[in-house]
Amino acid sequence: MTDVNGTSNIPMQTLRDIFGDALKENVAMAGYTTARVGGKADALVVLRNAHELESAVKRLWAENIAFHLIGSGANVLVSDNGLRGVVLINRANAIQINADGNPPTVRAESGAIFSSVARQAALHGLSGLEWACAVPGTVGGAVYGNAGAFGGDVNGSLLMAEILQQSGKIVWSCEEMSYSYRSSRLKRSHEPAIILAATMNLKQSDTATVQAQMDTYSDRRRSTQPPGASMGSMFKNPPGDHAGRLIEAAGLKGTRIGGAEVSKVHANFFVNNENATASDLYQLIRLVQSKVLKNTNVLLELEVELLGDWQE
Repeated sequence: MTDVNGTSNIPMQTLRDIFGDALKENVAMAGYTTARVGGKADALVVLRNAHELESAVKRLWAENIAFHLIGSGANVLVSDNGLRGVVLINRANAIQINADGNPPTVRAESGAIFSSVARQAALHGLSGLEWACAVPGTVGGAVYGNAGAFGGDVNGSLLMAEILQQSGKIVWSCEEMSYSYRSSRLKRSHEPAIILAATMNLKQSDTATVQAQMDTYSDRRRSTQPPGASMGSMFKNPPGDHAGRLIEAAGLKGTRIGGAEVSKVHANFFVNNENATASDLYQLIRLVQSKVLKNTNVLLELEVELLGDWQE
C-alpha cells in the first residue's frame, strides 16, 4: 500500500527534525522487498508500532511531504531509479485474539504478517483464516488489495478496517470497503488514507483441525510455487481463466531476461535468480504481456504494483 501525495521536493532537514536518528538516507530498497531489487530511497524510516505509524503519517501530511508506505515488500516492484520522498516501513504488528466473542475475532495492526495472524488464530482453535497461512504480505496490504488464496479472500473474512485519513480516524465495514477481485475502495481511490488495523471474523473449531487444513494448504503452496526471491503472483487472473495457464500456453515458462526468469514451477511467478535488476523484471513483464496478448488477445493486468519512475 502506498500514498505518494505531497510535494516531490524533499526537505531533508525537516525530515531529520521529525524523525531524528530513526531516519535513514539513500537506502537501497532491495533490502526491503521480497524480489530483492530496487534502487535507493531518498529517506526511509522503520515504524515499530501503531503509534509511530500514525504519528509519522500525520506529520508528513501536515508538512505536505510525499511518502510510500510498505509492509513486507511483497507485491511491489521498485524501480532501479529508486523512490523519491520518504519510505515508511510498517512494522506495527500487534495481534489480539478475542476467542470468546460471538463470533470470535482477531484484530491485527496493519504491519502484521498475515500468515502469522492465521497461525495465531489456529493456536487458539479458531477457524476462518486457513487460506491466509501462506500469504506473504501484511494485513494492511491484504486489506488494501483484497488478497486471497485457496478460495478465500479478505472480502470473506473482514469485519472492519481502521483507517487514518487526513480528516481523522474512521472505521469501515467490509461492505464499505467495496471489494472486487484484488481491489478495494481504498485502492481505487486517490484520497490520502492508510490502514491502521483490521479485525477479522473467525469461527470456533479446534487447533488440530485448523492446523491440519493449514498444513494441507502450505504443502500445496510449496509444491506449486517457486522458492526464492519473487513478488508473489505477477498478474491478476483474467475472468474465467488463470494468468499462469495463459503464460505457459504462450511457451514462456523459463523465459529469462538478465537475472529474471518466468518460473518453471508456476508461470505467474517471476523469480530473481541471478542478481536481477528491477529493469530485468520490468522488461520480462512487458515481454510476457505482449506475447500473451498476441497469442490469446488477452492483456494481462498486473497484480504487482510498480513504484518509482519507469521509462519505457
